[in-house]
Amino acid sequence: MSIVDPRSGAPLTAPQDTSAPSPQAAPSDEQLIIDVDRNNIQQLLEFSMQVPVLLDCWAPWCQPCKVLMPILEKLTREYRGTFILAKLNIEENQEIAAQLGVRSVPDVKLISQGGLVDHFQGALPEKEVREWLARYFPAPEDAPASPEEQAAEALAQGDAATARAIYEQLMQQNPEHYPYQVELARALVVEGRGEEALALLDNLPPEERDAAPARGVRASIEFREGAPSDEELAALAGRDDSEARFKRAMRQIADGDYESGLEGLLEVMRKDRAYDDDAARKTLLRVFDALGAEHPLTVTYRRKLFTLLY
Repeated sequence: MSIVDPRSGAPLTAPQDTSAPSPQAAPSDEQLIIDVDRNNIQQLLEFSMQVPVLLDCWAPWCQPCKVLMPILEKLTREYRGTFILAKLNIEENQEIAAQLGVRSVPDVKLISQGGLVDHFQGALPEKEVREWLARYFPAPEDAPASPEEQAAEALAQGDAATARAIYEQLMQQNPEHYPYQVELARALVVEGRGEEALALLDNLPPEERDAAPARGVRASIEFREGAPSDEELAALAGRDDSEARFKRAMRQIADGDYESGLEGLLEVMRKDRAYDDDAARKTLLRVFDALGAEHPLTVTYRRKLFTLLY
């Protein structure tokens, strides 16, 4: 198969001047996505002097390759000629694969100006592939949100059912990408299905089960189970002692009002540090786990906690 310029549609056999390309129609799949072998590998390297090439090294027997390839094809179409996707079957082109240093597949290499810029191995989820591409290319202005972004947005808006459906589909596509299972558990918690969420977390490999994201979901389940009921809150009305402040904060956290809850826990610490065996500080740390180390509230309230303690 010959290689054509996705911007002009003309066959390419040697580098050309592309300093002032004329407007063209959207490139076709044939221009953007090609198969590469010994007959056109040199032409591909020459072409990379003009347009970066994403080289997907794959094999027919490789299941992760079959998961990753549709993601790469989708993103290549979105980028509309910013780069092209070249697919190399290493079973049929073992000599080329050896020359490229391919040791396992999928192996995706970014080639520009005839040389290797970067590569990644394994079937990364779409969100991570987008993040990898963003290191080198500006994102298309009208690029749709990734499934992970759609799920996160749905969950932020309280639509846990939509988030759950998205993560269930992502899990089917990539069953060994365990962060999807953790996020599915998070959606189940919001739906009030804590037992199902715990069962899902318990089936994770130990290193995933004990990692911060899974611990955070477990903590959110504990907050919901330990939060005072409406009747208990009503009985605390008018009280401003440590117990009342602590229980109000716990309910705010269980309801998702993390900022108010964190502020309430700090207030308990300021006025009664020893309350219930330092329960406020211990709970703050569990909330940080639930939110994640990079969450803005975690960053802010870790600083406030440090200031209060020291």
